[in-house]
Parts: sequence; C-alpha cells; structure tokens
Amino acid sequence: MAQFRLPGADRTYPDPHGGGGGAAGRSRRIRRSGKAPLRVMAGAIAVILALVLLVAFSSHLLLSRHGEIRSRLHDENVGRKQGSSVGLKGAIPRVLRFGKGSGKVGWDSRQWDKDDRRRDRDYAEEDQKFPGDGGRKSENETVGSRPSHSADHGLYNEGGRAELDSYRDEYEVSLKKGGKLWEDDVVGKGNAHDDYGYGYGFGGEGKSGGDAVTDELKKDSSVISGKGGGGGGDSKTEKKLASRRKPRHHKFSGSSCKIKFFNSTAQLVEPLESKKFSRFSLQYKEVEDRPNDLENWEPRFAGHQSPQEREESYYARDQKINCGFVRGPKGSPSTGFDMAEDDVRYMSRCHIAVSSCIFGKSDSLRTPYNKVVTRLSRKNVCFIMFMDEITLQTLLSEGQKMDGSGFIGLWKIVVVKNLPSTDMRRVGKIPKFLTHRLFPSARYSIWLDSKLRLQSDPLLILEYFLWRKGYEYAISNHYDRHCVWEEVMQNKKLNKFNHTLIDQQFEFYQADGLKRFDPSDPNKLLPSYVPEGSFIVRAHTPMSNLFSCLWFNEVDHFTSRGQLSFAYTYLKLRRMNPTKPFYLNMFKDCARRSVVKLFRHRAEDKGNIPKQLMR
Repeated sequence: MAQFRLPGADRTYPDPHGGGGGAAGRSRRIRRSGKAPLRVMAGAIAVILALVLLVAFSSHLLLSRHGEIRSRLHDENVGRKQGSSVGLKGAIPRVLRFGKGSGKVGWDSRQWDKDDRRRDRDYAEEDQKFPGDGGRKSENETVGSRPSHSADHGLYNEGGRAELDSYRDEYEVSLKKGGKLWEDDVVGKGNAHDDYGYGYGFGGEGKSGGDAVTDELKKDSSVISGKGGGGGGDSKTEKKLASRRKPRHHKFSGSSCKIKFFNSTAQLVEPLESKKFSRFSLQYKEVEDRPNDLENWEPRFAGHQSPQEREESYYARDQKINCGFVRGPKGSPSTGFDMAEDDVRYMSRCHIAVSSCIFGKSDSLRTPYNKVVTRLSRKNVCFIMFMDEITLQTLLSEGQKMDGSGFIGLWKIVVVKNLPSTDMRRVGKIPKFLTHRLFPSARYSIWLDSKLRLQSDPLLILEYFLWRKGYEYAISNHYDRHCVWEEVMQNKKLNKFNHTLIDQQFEFYQADGLKRFDPSDPNKLLPSYVPEGSFIVRAHTPMSNLFSCLWFNEVDHFTSRGQLSFAYTYLKLRRMNPTKPFYLNMFKDCARRSVVKLFRHRAEDKGNIPKQLMR
C-alpha cells in the first residue's frame, strides 16, 4: 500500500528504539535539500526562456504589423493617386473651359441654382461649445447631434482629395525618425513658421488639398489640353483600389487657433491713421445721364461702366468711380436698396460698424454673444442688421421682439426696400462689399455673414487683425481650397452658377494675366487665391475702399461668386499700382473660427432667376 509522507515527516526526531533513526533522518534530509536548488534553477531557466520567447514573438508581431501598415499606406497612396487621375479624367475632361458639357452634371446648366446649400452643405460649428457658453445648447443644436464637417458630406471637400496623402507621407517620415506620430508633431503643435495653413506650410512639405489637385492637373497633359475624356484603366483594378480607400475626413474643419487678445479694452487706444497707407481722393459716381443713342436704357444700382472706365478704375489715384448707389437722371425710378431716412442718419454717425444682413428669410437672427461685448464697445460700436420686409415679418412671427428704437438685442434693424435684384446672394454683396458707402463717417467696420455669430469683442478684433501690425484690410483664406482653378471646378461641379457665365469670367481673367496659385513661389503676393469671405475686418482707407469697390464691380459684372474674383481683383490692383502698397492681412481660417461661430442656414433660399441671366 502506498504511503504518503505527512508534512514534517523529514524532520529529525530521536528514535524511541535507539535504532539510529535520527542519523538516517538527517541523511534523508540532506539528500532532499540538495535537490531543491536544482529545481529552483530549472524553474528560473524555464521562466527566462518563456520571457525570451514572448519578447521574440511580440517583436515579430510588431515588425510584421509595421510592415503591413507601411505596405497598406503605400498601396492606398498609389491607389488614391491613380483613382484621382482616373476620376478627374472621367469627370472633368477640360480645365480651361470648365463645364460646357463636362462634369458630373453632364450638361451646361442654364437654370439658376436657387440654393446651392442643398448640394454644398457647409461644415457647421453650432454643435461645438464656445468657452463662454456655460454648457448651454446653441440655437440649432439638438440632443444627440454631432458636428457637421465638410468631409462628412463628400462633395464639398472633394478638392482636398490629396491632403491626407501628404499627412501619411509625413507619418512615414516620422516613423523613420523614431516612431513619433505625425498627429503629435504636426497637428498637436502646429508649424511655428506656418502663418496661413493648418499645421502645414505653403511651399513646405505638406500641401493643401487644392495645391495637390492642381499638381495632379498639371501632370495630366490630357486634362490640361482638353483631350481625352475616357475613364482609362482596368475596371477591376479601379474597383480594387476603390475598395481599399477609406473615408476621408477634413482634419481641420472644426479647429480654431488661440488668439492672443488683450485682456481688456480699457487700455486700447485707437491709432492715428498710418502715414504708410496710400493717400488719394476717391469719389463715387452718384448720378448718370441717359445716353441719347440707347432707347431701352434703364438706370442700374451699379451704374453702366464701360470697359475703359473699368480699366482706369484700378488706378489708385484721385478719381470718381462707379461703386454702387448710382441713380438715374431726374425723374427716373429708384435703382434700389432704399432705406428709411432715420436709419440713414443713424448709420452716418457711426464711427465703428459691425454689420450683417439677412435677405429672403434664409437665416435666423444671431445676436452677438453678450458676455464678450464690453461696455466700451456697446457705447462706441454700431451693430447693424440689414434685412428685407419679409425677413423681418418672419422673425417677428417667430417671437423676436423689436423695441421702439428698432433694436432686437444689440442689432439695430435696418429694413431695405426695393431690392436691386431678385437674387438674394447678389443683393447681399451690397452691404458686404460697400460698407464704406453705407457708413460714410465710419473709420472701421467688421462684416459677418448671417450664418455667423460674433463671439469676441469688436474692439479687440480691430486691435488684433488691423492695429497690431498696421493692416487696412483683413480676410481669412479658405479652409480647404487655395487656387482659383480648383474653386472654379467646384462651382461647376456643384452647379452653383450658370456654367457659361463662369466660363466667360474665368477665360477673361486668364486672358488678363491670372495664373495658377503656386504655393512654392517665394514672391507670391497672396497666401491663397481663395478667401473664406464670411468675416471681413477693414479700415476705411482710400486703398481699402478702392479694393471694395473694384471687387463689388467684378461681382456685379460677372457672377455673384465673390471667391472667383477676389484674387484677380487684388492682383490686378497691385500690378497697376506697384508704388502704392495695399496692406492686406489674409489670415488663416482657424483664426476666424476663434472669433465667430458658424451655424447652418435654416431654410432654402427662394430667390428667382436674376434678370441679368434671363436674356
């Protein structure tokens, strides 16, 4: 029968029978104690071997995973570039004549786009909390909502197709440097020398989406020459490459920059007009006579400007130019944009103006955030909201209350009658570009599109964007596109305007010297050819006023898409006045997001086809 040794049985006890059991016990104990170290050593060796095997296996997994990631990134980069080239060839067989039977629309649209917001769904920031909001929900925010970014909507961020490719390239470089993630290096810290980008520099390693697409168009001779419109390539290969692609997300669509505003407006002192600003006398044509040889002549709000007058208006010199608010001869009907005399007198006394407009009841009224507007600004700044009668009636029916002085909150409501156009977007360009005409005594102005809400003090805005470095005009670049070629492509693709008129405008600009945007050019005059345009800060200097008039005349003469004419207007003004600088501050768009908050348009614009398109 097997016997089991009880614990402690190996201990030495005296043998009751004197049989030397004690010595035997000691002998057995000595033998067992000699085997114990051997078992400990064997166990230690086994543990060490297991750890070595575990480390080796983990290293193998990491190395294989790293190789797989790099291979996948390489395949995706190749696939995207090939796919982009194929897509551009198939969708946009022409560049110099955008549209005209090309593009996904497939036809030359002669129908006015009543509301491009149905296709061009702008990113919105209403779901993002402003630090001073105290956690309360925004006006359009609903429970469970999420930020709506341009990349989520596909088409609007199509121009940024190659942007993430550059980020992945930077990620590859960071791995070679020691495995530091590009998000920490580029996005987290930003580029200290980047004045106009989102962590990537114009002319540096990273490229904006617009620049990358422009390079693709340059490389593709068949696209540039207008030859060939086939898709090209094997369909199976295209499907395989498309399956590998992952959804693109615009990295910076909701980002904002830290702005070092002064802590208080109490110490602000309005500067004297800088002597470096160009000085000349700029006057405006107010009345024009009827030509004797034209029977069907009608007065226009912008007047009738001949090609020679248009060309000469670009000279920064003493002159009288067309700049809106032109009336016909005595007895002629009003050319539009009529306001009450009391409102006109009120605006003529404003020294600093913050203005916006809502026409066609396309937006809700967004009052500036009260807690950030100081008492000094409330006393010295005019807040003017232009709107038509139908918009005012809509706001009042929704519960907005206007006091006896015509104010809703901080906004002084100015009702505009007899609108010069049935296109609400074109009418909106009047208070946007011609602020110096509406506020003749104002020295400074801040413009906000109706989709924005002001969330910074106006005086601090003026100090930061103008006074601190001596600028006279400030506007942000576009958050995604930086070349007019790409902006034209997007306007045609989204059917934002009559294709034929866009073609005519763009061809005219090219014939007059407009070139592609080159981010690597060290002598470039602008950091971007495409402005965001919804937020403008300006000093009412002669050069700033002249630029505003010229830009308005371009919008009146061609399409109402101001982003198509901005770069041409600025470059031509600089080219024709080489000795008279224009101090323009084109800042990065994330700075705009720090001072204003973006909301979605609440309704579709019901504007009709403009009269000038119904010829």
